Order: sequence, then C-alpha cells, then structure tokens
Amino acid sequence: MGMTMTQKILAAHAGVPAVEAGALIEARVDLVLGNDVTAPVAIKEFAKIGCEAVFDASRIALVPDHFAPNKDIGAAEQCKVMREFAHRMGIENYFELGEMGIEHALIPELGLVLPGELVIGADSHTCTYGAVGAFSTGVGSTDMAAGMATGTAWFKVPEAIAVELTGKFSGWASGKDLILHLIGLIGVDGALYRSLEFSGEGIASLSMADRFTIANMAIEAGAKNGIFPVDGTTRAWAASVSKKAYVEHRADADARFERRLSIDLGSIAPTVSFPHLPSNTRRASEAGHVPLDQVVIGSCTNGRIEDLRVAASILTGNRVAKGLRCIVIPATKAIYLAALREGLIEGFIEAGAIVSTPTCGPCLGGHMGVLAKGERAMATTNRNFVGRMGHPESEVYLASPATAAASALAGRIVDPSTFSVGPGRA
Repeated sequence: MGMTMTQKILAAHAGVPAVEAGALIEARVDLVLGNDVTAPVAIKEFAKIGCEAVFDASRIALVPDHFAPNKDIGAAEQCKVMREFAHRMGIENYFELGEMGIEHALIPELGLVLPGELVIGADSHTCTYGAVGAFSTGVGSTDMAAGMATGTAWFKVPEAIAVELTGKFSGWASGKDLILHLIGLIGVDGALYRSLEFSGEGIASLSMADRFTIANMAIEAGAKNGIFPVDGTTRAWAASVSKKAYVEHRADADARFERRLSIDLGSIAPTVSFPHLPSNTRRASEAGHVPLDQVVIGSCTNGRIEDLRVAASILTGNRVAKGLRCIVIPATKAIYLAALREGLIEGFIEAGAIVSTPTCGPCLGGHMGVLAKGERAMATTNRNFVGRMGHPESEVYLASPATAAASALAGRIVDPSTFSVGPGRA
C-alpha cells in the first residue's frame, strides 16, 4: 500500500521506509515554534526537565504576537520570559516589535519552513505551513518544551481525507470562501485527527495566499494538518524566500484515503460563517439583514498583501459606514511596508478605517478591537466561538477580505459581487 504526502514526510523524519495510519512514531523536527501565550509555559516546563541548552538554536522560533505590543503588565511579563530565554539560549529566530509579525505569516515569509519539512508549534494554526507541502501541526506547550530539548516529537500517524479541486474561482471567490465551504460541508469535527490532502487540476489556479488561508483553517474542521502538493507556484515561492534545498513529496497512486471529496472551484461563492461555529456557513447573498458594529481585516488567515489589495480595491475611494469600526492589520512588517508603498494604507485611512501594527490582537479578544455585549463583528480571522473576540454575548461572522470590505461599506453583511466581478477574475 502506498503512502499519502503526510505519511511520506513523517516516515522520512522518523527514519523508516514507511508508516501506516494509526502507528505511533518518534520523528525529528525541522522547526519548533512558540508565541507569547504558549512559549512561556513551555519555557517553564523546559526548566523542569533540567536542560541547559536547546537542541538547535537555529531551529526554534519565538514570536510574541498575540498580546504584543504589550497590552498590560501581564503581557509584558510574558514577553520578558520569552526575550530572556531567547537571549540565554542564543535563539536565532526571536522576532519582536520592529522585527515581528503574526507568526504564521512571518515564518513562511522568512523562509523558515520549506516543502517536505516537519514543523511543530504551540499554536493550533501551525497547520498553515501545509500550504508549501510541509507537515506542520499544533502541539501543547509541554510537547513544545520537549521539542526544544530533544529536537523530536511523538506522533500518531493520521488517516487522510482527499479533497480534489477542479475548475477555477470566479468573481470575488477566494481561498477563504473555499475553506469555509469545506468546513460547512463536513463540519468542525469532519476531519478529526485526519490529514486533509488537497489535489486536482484546480490547485494550479490557487495563489500561495489562497493555499496559506486554506491550510490555516484545516484545524477548524478538526484536522491534524492540511497539505498541498508542491507545484510550480510553490517552487517559485520557495525560491523567493530561501536558497536552501528541500524535498518534494507526492501521494502515491495507491495511497489509502478514508474519504474522498471533490469540489469545483467555479461553484464557490462568497461565504460567511455565522456564530458560533466556523461550520455554520451561508452564502453572503443569503445572509439576510445583519447589521455590523465592527469589521476586522487581517490575522494569520487573511493579513497578507494579497488580502489587503483585495480589501483596498473595494474600500479605496469609498467610505466605511457611519458608526462602524473598521480595523485593518497587516500581518507582518514587510506586508505593512508593501501596503504603505502601494498606497493601500492611505486608501484605508481615507475610507475611514484604522491601520494597526502587526498583531493577533482582536482575533482572540486580546486587544485592538475587543467586542462589547451585543456587538457584532465580521472578521477575516479563523474562529467565531462564543466570546472569541470579547463579550460572551457578542457575535463574530467569518468571511473573506472582499466580503469584509464590502460589508464595512454597507454597515451590514453583503455579497461583494455588488462591486463588479472581482480582482483579476475573468
């Protein structure tokens, strides 16, 4: 029996010829990642182990991004723990403020993850890096501590679900709409501890930004990871961020998949996840009259330059609805600079939005956009659980940058198709 992409990467890192779903393996890791919520806990556990040095100071990344810039004394203390640990251990990849970004946008931007690699991170959205043909998954802080100490981690090899993509997007449809559609189709536990493995001729039309968004939200279907095969688009991206060699893996023709799904990209329409689950999806055109108090455009899911360009194409020259708060957050410093140089920042501000330094902030109800009781927000983030962005009686609606921008102008949920056919879509 052949192997899936995920199984091949796990086998290679475990140093064995093959693995089967359900097997327990110990595998070496290429990168261990932590943020200001999870890394301080891992650092304390690391001290309990009694280790005096990390396994490799070049293969650990620490990024204070959730409550940074520090929102209060507690946040400052968390970041201090990370900063001092990074200094003591000689961690090469410590990124704060002037160097920082939202971790899952920053790590691939810097070329710290490449095809065929294995990455663990003490954050559930570490699965983002499957976009480049890597196996990446979230772990607990204790596992992060063990990974920093030994350079290895234990895994149960996941079963796999094949998702074949055909056709091309039309209009304003994007990777965000596809992954929301898929989660709505199979449910938040539809891929529980499974690998979502994407294939099909439709992948060729997906940008890297689309792929990052889709892989980022694999966890919202319960998946252990989401992964794309390496193609010309991936190789061009890899060449632009790193000169390191990497290994490409592709699923065998006789690989075993627990389930197979097929999605025509041409059938995907702007989609919104209603409270309080990412699977509670509807087409934006069928949302009904839902007034909004706030719109957030950014996050590790949709804070890339491509996302900001789409939002700017709708917001620039128009005005955010009176009384609505619109917050735009570029995911990294490089993205912020690119948006500044392209005039996108000016367009956002003139439209009545505000632009923040890179931060996870409002995504987890941390700061820079916390909701009050009864308020509704549309966000390009990845979760809309009860109390996710603030008060437990607030509501979060998930959508693409296009739908979020159009809704910011209308003051309510609308289909962005009212703004012509969409950027670069015939």
